[in-house]
Amino acid sequence: MDISTNLIPLADGNQMPAHGFGVYKITDDQELIKAVTHAYQVGYRLFDTAQMYENEAALGKALKELNQPRDNYFITTKVAEKNQGYDQAIASVKESLARLQLDYVDLLLVHWPVNEHFFATWRAFEDLKKAGLTKSIGVSNYSMIHLQYLATQAREMPVVDQLERHPWLQETPMIKYNQEHQIVTQAWAPLGRGQLMEEPVLKQIADHYDRSVAQVILRWHLQSGISFIPKSVHEARISQNAAIYDFSLTDEEMALIASLDKNHRLSQEPELVYEFNQQYPH
Repeated sequence: MDISTNLIPLADGNQMPAHGFGVYKITDDQELIKAVTHAYQVGYRLFDTAQMYENEAALGKALKELNQPRDNYFITTKVAEKNQGYDQAIASVKESLARLQLDYVDLLLVHWPVNEHFFATWRAFEDLKKAGLTKSIGVSNYSMIHLQYLATQAREMPVVDQLERHPWLQETPMIKYNQEHQIVTQAWAPLGRGQLMEEPVLKQIADHYDRSVAQVILRWHLQSGISFIPKSVHEARISQNAAIYDFSLTDEEMALIASLDKNHRLSQEPELVYEFNQQYPH
């Protein structure tokens, strides 16, 4: 197995690359095009953007420049809080597709749960899938209570739940819940936004294998059986983050990393975003 063949089955019958490439905060078009081009060359096939990132158009340009068959890559985008609601979600996804220069995305996610349009947005997603504008539908930052509430009215349930997840926030109960309900957990900020690089336990394991701390963390995600989307604009790091398939962590090392969990969240608390109907200042 390598990065381009590491596929994870989804509950709707589709498949998704487990190891993807995030483009959060890459706002310079040329920098994004260069990063995506290099990522594709080293084996990445899943590219994750969002309306909120304001770089869908740049990703669209990068994909055009790759000049690859559409089936060769997997594109995820997310509907922002301001675009939730039935009509607004549908209109915004059509705009996203125009920016991406695509007829469909492979995965469409609700970026954050908001109470104001909770069910209407999901109805829009179900209809967008039926219309062929997305192959799969899922959510991001949904906790157990949001998924349970959604199940009371959904015609079909999300196949992916994208969560902040890294060694300081391991989300073990959520991963278990998602597995029990045929939902793939996908980690965003899988490297803890760079804050874990000096963690002694991780440095010790990295030294033992002559690897980077980032490679150890990504290998831990891989062996946890979930999906994950690291990001970088540096070619050497993009290559390094893809090269995690030729070593493995022992049970003891996995347990050592498990001991680092302190439920430390780097971003907003999903329940508060749900209540405020927006990402609050953080």
